[in-house]
Amino acid sequence: MERATFVSQEFGEPYRDPASGWDFWAYRPVPLPRSLELTNETVLALSAADAALGRLAGSGRQLRDPNIFVRPHLMREALASTRIEGTMAELSDVFQADADADTPITADAQEVLNYMNAMEFGLNRARSDELPLIGRVVCEIHGVLMRDVRGEERRPGEFRTGPVWIGSPTDAPETAVFVPPLPNEMLAAWRDWEDFANTDVRMPTLVRCALLHYQFETIHPFRDGNGRLGRLLISFYLSHSGVLPTPLLYLSAYLERNRRQYYERLQAVRERGEIEQWLQFFLTATAVQAEDAVKRAEQLHDLRERYRADLAGSRSRAAEVVDLLFANPIVTVRRVQRALGITNQGARNLIGQLERRGWLQRAGSLPLRGGPKVWIASDVYATVADVRAEDDERDELELTVA
Repeated sequence: MERATFVSQEFGEPYRDPASGWDFWAYRPVPLPRSLELTNETVLALSAADAALGRLAGSGRQLRDPNIFVRPHLMREALASTRIEGTMAELSDVFQADADADTPITADAQEVLNYMNAMEFGLNRARSDELPLIGRVVCEIHGVLMRDVRGEERRPGEFRTGPVWIGSPTDAPETAVFVPPLPNEMLAAWRDWEDFANTDVRMPTLVRCALLHYQFETIHPFRDGNGRLGRLLISFYLSHSGVLPTPLLYLSAYLERNRRQYYERLQAVRERGEIEQWLQFFLTATAVQAEDAVKRAEQLHDLRERYRADLAGSRSRAAEVVDLLFANPIVTVRRVQRALGITNQGARNLIGQLERRGWLQRAGSLPLRGGPKVWIASDVYATVADVRAEDDERDELELTVA
């Protein structure tokens, strides 16, 4: 890490600590500010983000059974967040893996499913813990995130006890773009992070959230998974803070599309103290993704209501299968059988009803020889993946429709 590139000490400074046994430059962050004077540009970005979040919160309240629509949003977030770290899974891979838990899956798809499981675990903890953002809970979420993915050497669920570095062409701290604080300084910065997250700071919630994300990535408290966990905590924090009654906002799609700027804005705070530019970037991401979530949730809601209206008066349990489609548009006989507690033939009959209506299409088999036959709700999938408008995200369905 080059000492000369860090020209501002407003948010921290490089330091060396030979007594620790690691004699190279690392970064010591200062405590998070408890107040900030915002420029007009940042205030305008905050106003736009707050307005978009308000529309999303209102949309979530109007949805019938809004929790049905959380899972597909979470899948897109999990996929985008893990892609930022280099995971190559596709949305169709994740839906397929989620549709049948007994089918072996790729390591990349497992990372995405772990992200989803970690978010759900964290949200459940937020409902039961008065102060959820403390080290114990964050470590537990990290343990779920990293389960069966990177191996024991990555110490899932435990704070790191050694140095880490980012962006080194030679995998050495001397050539790294950034070296987070060494363990002792890291723990001191973490205690301040906890205090900031869990006390009443007179600051807009979105600004606090942006500062928490910046500081989490700067502290880098774990050996691995810090980027994914830090992005996961954004939705977790906003949901727990009451800003969003239903967790439908996920920023990683925007951060993935603007990955280089995302990293540069974080680093610019450390090197040059450019906090306003980071806040503006974060708030813009929030506004864009909130508007996207409103559009997508309302489209899914309208589609579900049309399906249910067409089934009105039917004594069949097909409406229950419809609800399954909006949690995951890929279904198997076994998934329907387990979810509804019915026989194999009963599940086949219900799938057949929806197939005859054109709501499901036969889509071959899950990967691997002998995998179960699957069906896809194409209209639901297209709305979740936005395959017609986001070809650059490579979300085209890879199954071959029979």
